[in-house]
Amino acid sequence: MTAAGPAELAPRELRVLVAVAETGGFSAAAVRLGLTQSAVSHSVRGSEAKLGAVLFERGRAGASPTAAGERAVALARRILRLYESLGSEVRAAAGTSGGVDRGALRGVLRIAAFRSAALHLLPPALDRLTARYPGVRPEVRVVRELGAGTAGEVAAGRADLAVATLNADGSGLPPGLLGGVLVEEAYALVHPAGHADPRSLPLLDWDENCGSYTRAWWRAQDWIPCATVKAEDDGMVLTMVGRGLGMAIMPELSLREAGDSVGITDLGPSRPVRHVGYVTAPESAATVAVRALIRELRSEKV
Repeated sequence: MTAAGPAELAPRELRVLVAVAETGGFSAAAVRLGLTQSAVSHSVRGSEAKLGAVLFERGRAGASPTAAGERAVALARRILRLYESLGSEVRAAAGTSGGVDRGALRGVLRIAAFRSAALHLLPPALDRLTARYPGVRPEVRVVRELGAGTAGEVAAGRADLAVATLNADGSGLPPGLLGGVLVEEAYALVHPAGHADPRSLPLLDWDENCGSYTRAWWRAQDWIPCATVKAEDDGMVLTMVGRGLGMAIMPELSLREAGDSVGITDLGPSRPVRHVGYVTAPESAATVAVRALIRELRSEKV
């Protein structure tokens, strides 16, 4: 397919692309948007002509984005977010001289975070943020740190900011995104309280636990057995440890939920650490709400 002209899509065309991708078909997208199916189909064909690429595979089961379509939809979401925030950002800037009118800043701030960060790192930061900017409404989605993880939500345009696990230097982000380390949390040996030899217990683990930041350390420890049980999240691992079913190696944020039945032993100076940081898109990083949330997160201590 050859582009017929400049790839300039209007907001309504972007909304159609997002609706088709999220509903899985032209008919469902038409219902969501209050349009006819033919209008949706015509809009998609027009967008494909402008962009010079097939965006959706059509079939009896509906419509699914191609690789080009996935990219187009992700960028469409991000562009639409700028449209949504434009008025609020401008009014906030216009309300004062040399500062921000906190009362004028309004709208939803979409955040993706893994479970322990959503439970323990975000709440105090969001409390301070909303006290400072009462018109900002945070929406937090808990996303498992597997595959694209929380950073993938930002890349796909579904979140304005993600709390994610990063490399020590903040690298390894999806292309086009930016971020930085907020806190470092050490791992510790977690075991049933009072156990005489916790290292002899079976290992309990969960899928998100072992990232690139701990693999080298784990390979060097000849006392760590293969995991006998894998749980879906760190909260389940803590519960199982407290019931005497095994030991685990867990980071500090997760250990805030440890009860009296759980013992925690330091792994020494060579213990691994997890680097927790923020990820956002360049256009979101320029908005008042995202900048303010990053400041509040930076002031948090594990």
